[in-house]
Amino acid sequence: MKERLKSWTLVLLVASSLVQTYFLIYRLPGSDSVLTSETNYVKTESMGQEKKIENLVFPDRMLIHQGEKKHTVFYPGVTFYDLIYRRLESRSFNNFQRRSIQSADWARIRSENEGIELSFSGGVPVSLLERVMRLTPDSVFQGETINRIWIYIDEKNAKPHALFFSARGDVVYEANQFDMTVEDIRQHVNFGKNAPLYKLVNNQYYIPVNDLETVQPVVYAGLFTTEQMQRNLFFDPGITRNIQEKDGSQIYTDSKRSLQIKQDQRWMSYTDPSAPGADGSSPIRDVLAAVDFVNQHGGWDASYQMKLRSSDENRTSVMFQQYYGAYPVLDTPSFRFGTISLQIQQETASVYDRSLLYLKGGEQSSKKVLLPGGEVLEKQLQTVGEGKTIRDLAPVYQPELINDGLKLVPEWRVAFSDGSVAEIHAVPVTTASNTTSTKSDQETKR
Repeated sequence: MKERLKSWTLVLLVASSLVQTYFLIYRLPGSDSVLTSETNYVKTESMGQEKKIENLVFPDRMLIHQGEKKHTVFYPGVTFYDLIYRRLESRSFNNFQRRSIQSADWARIRSENEGIELSFSGGVPVSLLERVMRLTPDSVFQGETINRIWIYIDEKNAKPHALFFSARGDVVYEANQFDMTVEDIRQHVNFGKNAPLYKLVNNQYYIPVNDLETVQPVVYAGLFTTEQMQRNLFFDPGITRNIQEKDGSQIYTDSKRSLQIKQDQRWMSYTDPSAPGADGSSPIRDVLAAVDFVNQHGGWDASYQMKLRSSDENRTSVMFQQYYGAYPVLDTPSFRFGTISLQIQQETASVYDRSLLYLKGGEQSSKKVLLPGGEVLEKQLQTVGEGKTIRDLAPVYQPELINDGLKLVPEWRVAFSDGSVAEIHAVPVTTASNTTSTKSDQETKR
């Protein structure tokens, strides 16, 4: 009898221990479960998709050089862009040799030789590029940041070359061994034969020879609530207190972290002053931590491109640029949308900024518009530039809030060497006059 009583007592003690363990791990019934990710971030309710760094590193444009000063530009999500890029991802590059940027006449080579050029605005560290391309680790350029990859055929001796340009602008690295033949490169170049032609201006930026037909979509959008973000960012939202600022914004804090909600801008800014201090930050690990943090605290509602803003021994600043179809979506002072920004210190997020607006998926409507090209565009560039030197020209989407959605208006974004920018707007197809419309697949969705 005593032995049976002891056995039952032991069973009750074990059961009680299991119940207590359950409550400690999963809180109280009805509350959100708390699961810890690999980087010790707290996994909260699902608000968006999760992504890997491999999904966030890609060229902002692909240039197809056809020789005889003929060029084509493909943007992310376009059929031939995706096809060529997938093939390049499977190719291997190794045995790198460092060269001075002055070692060749690149303008002449670009104009006369067939090739493919990938542009990464802002640059990508080699250690991250190795995650999306087969680059054999090489001490010669392991610590570099690359902003251009250029694979071309030397027409004089029918020899292929693969070049990786430093974002610093002073050196270029040539892969002396890579598994692409002249025929491989020429096949990729041929994909651009029937695409809209571009011309290189001042060896700096490209403009289409004719107008580009694209689309102006109206997409469905939703709005994250303050309560969602509180549950998403605080370990215990129940102990947060609210502070109202003079500008109308709301601040929620648990005495350590703070969440500022700007309802008029539909924008949030989260700060964690308790993040580890200086010394020992690794840019690559910080970028991976930033991706993991977004995965666990809001997720991704669309395609995003990683842009490394700055990095030092104290912190890493990284921005993720939103894309819709082939073009990036602008984040402007008057309408905050299209970017997710973080500051990371020793793999811990100290600042996290993003829009409360998110894309639900699907379009309410869409209409065709024309981005001007050729002589019309050249004249407009002279007008908006007012004598300034143009550094870059790129198509973008300007977002406008309408009812329960966003209208994405295509425009040319003109960047000048002094840091200023200007816009050249698209025009409806029905009102365009004296234009030669070239149908392109630039509106293909990513």
